[in-house]
Amino acid sequence: MTGLSSKITAIIPARYGSTRFPGKPLAMIADKPMIQHVYERVKQAGKVEEVFVATDDGRIAEAVESFGGRYVMTSPSCRSGTDRCAEAAEKTGAQVVINVQGDEPLISPSTVDAVVAPLIGSGDCVMSTAAVPILDEESLLSPNVVKVVLDKNGCALYFSRNMIPSIRDAGNRNYLVDFRFLKHLGIYGYTAGFLKKLTRMKESPLELAEKLEQLRVLENGYKIKVAVTLEDTISVDIPADIEAVEKIIMTKKSMG
Repeated sequence: MTGLSSKITAIIPARYGSTRFPGKPLAMIADKPMIQHVYERVKQAGKVEEVFVATDDGRIAEAVESFGGRYVMTSPSCRSGTDRCAEAAEKTGAQVVINVQGDEPLISPSTVDAVVAPLIGSGDCVMSTAAVPILDEESLLSPNVVKVVLDKNGCALYFSRNMIPSIRDAGNRNYLVDFRFLKHLGIYGYTAGFLKKLTRMKESPLELAEKLEQLRVLENGYKIKVAVTLEDTISVDIPADIEAVEKIIMTKKSMG
């Protein structure tokens, strides 16, 4: 697939009933609901033609409509954001789908474009994602920060909540300097055909062990191209995360 004339659609799955943070997409951050921050940043990506929020909740749909955004209503029975994206992609006629998590209000437009790029090249890439270098030990050791290691062609070898690779002589080395550890960012790109195929694959053993859906792709023998960027982001998982995000937004505003 060359994909050069493909319709590139970003889809932001958003549900109201988060276990840890109910109503999260509508949480206010710097006078805007979080879903609006995500939508507006994705709209700035130069390679994306359309942006939709995919939701099963009327409150989220109403909020999106209020700021002039577009949405697609999806089934309440969707098991994951990936399933919701697949349903929305079919309804919108997307050919290349960028799945941006609805809790990423600081997602960089350039990162979105970097994830699109492998899918519209001349190769046979069917899935892509992004990563950023890890610069501190706390992130490296945190199970909440997903790590990824790559092959020489920039494709993912493995994703883990543990530190990968393990450094055998870590006590005698500054391993953050000697090795480029990578943090996986929660954004994915797919060809529409592969996304549909992915939703039909059974959950895999590694996926269930690490609770990382992308491992299903690797276990089934497919490659994931990883764009390495310098633009880190902060996910909003719990209400306490909002303060950190607001500080960054306000700092950027003050800098013009």
